[in-house]
Amino acid sequence: MNHDTVLTGALIFDPVEGATKRRDVLLRGDRIVAVESDVEGAERVDCAGGLLLPGLIDCHAHVAFPRPDELPRSARILEAVPVLRGLLKRGVTTVRDAWGADAGFKHALREGWITGPDLLISLRQLSPTGGLGDHWSPDAGTVDTLADPSLPDPVFDGPDAARAAVRRMVRAGADWIKAGASGALRSVRAGLDIGPSDEELHALVDEARRCGRDVLAHAHTARSAVAAAEAGARSIEHGVFLDESAVGVLRERGCWYVPTLAPIDEPAHLRSLALAREAGVPIAAGSDLAPRPHVDLLTELRLLAAGGLGDAGALAAATSEAARLLRLDHDRGRIAPGLRADLLLLAGTELDVRDLAGRIRQVWRNGQTVL
Repeated sequence: MNHDTVLTGALIFDPVEGATKRRDVLLRGDRIVAVESDVEGAERVDCAGGLLLPGLIDCHAHVAFPRPDELPRSARILEAVPVLRGLLKRGVTTVRDAWGADAGFKHALREGWITGPDLLISLRQLSPTGGLGDHWSPDAGTVDTLADPSLPDPVFDGPDAARAAVRRMVRAGADWIKAGASGALRSVRAGLDIGPSDEELHALVDEARRCGRDVLAHAHTARSAVAAAEAGARSIEHGVFLDESAVGVLRERGCWYVPTLAPIDEPAHLRSLALAREAGVPIAAGSDLAPRPHVDLLTELRLLAAGGLGDAGALAAATSEAARLLRLDHDRGRIAPGLRADLLLLAGTELDVRDLAGRIRQVWRNGQTVL
């Protein structure tokens, strides 16, 4: 029998309206049953003086990013355990992993072996030879330095090989397909940017669609962002060097923008964000949780707010807008009846993202208290 819990006395943040209102929230099992004034229930949790947010969604993270040092393969996996637990305690209840986590992580979370957010995985970053996903090294003595059977080979050359690469990811459990439409930022800056041809990109996105998957596209340059959007990618990641023409194409194609400001120190990046916002491109939040020490979504929200979205807009980018991007808005991203009971209680009622970590009072995932 499901247990009823009523969260009382808090202001509720509505990310669609960008406003707050005082309501009680009735939880039953893993669902929100009612959001009303003066809800009755068996167990009441006093949230007075607090602000209730939907559970946060990170649309671009790397919970198991390869380590740069020479350690056994298990080190990368074991490091992810405290990372996932820490994200959940900071109110992040859903994560789209942008490469590094394999299907075993989802199994471990589902079985309760480890704790963490819901995880959507992409496994590897697909690219042509010499591109973003090609981990060849002249010193390693192997073509793929990662060499992990649970993370299939992401390298392709030609449209047919691009389709085969998508199928390898789907076979291994990928929820999303990640395409390297441009190279890494250091390669772009060095003028050594190798990306797929338009034909390869179109084949990759088409095959992903045939397999029931969407594509997130790593694209730093305006040219690569346009190519990915025109091929049908659902989201453009990073987009450091966008221009007016590129954001116009993103808007026209209904493509999302996930800026990942936190790990990238590049003045042009904020201009890209401003251009996208002014053009009406939908923006979702992603931390790019890869550099060590880790920067997470709470840092990204502060930067998005300062970059022009404001506090309410930044929170929407990590809740309702993020859920829309991930096609999960029927299930989460807002505090509304029928949606999942993923919630975050902050001390104080102000919409201010500058110190979210210091304000966290309680976190619920699937109706269960995790903090």
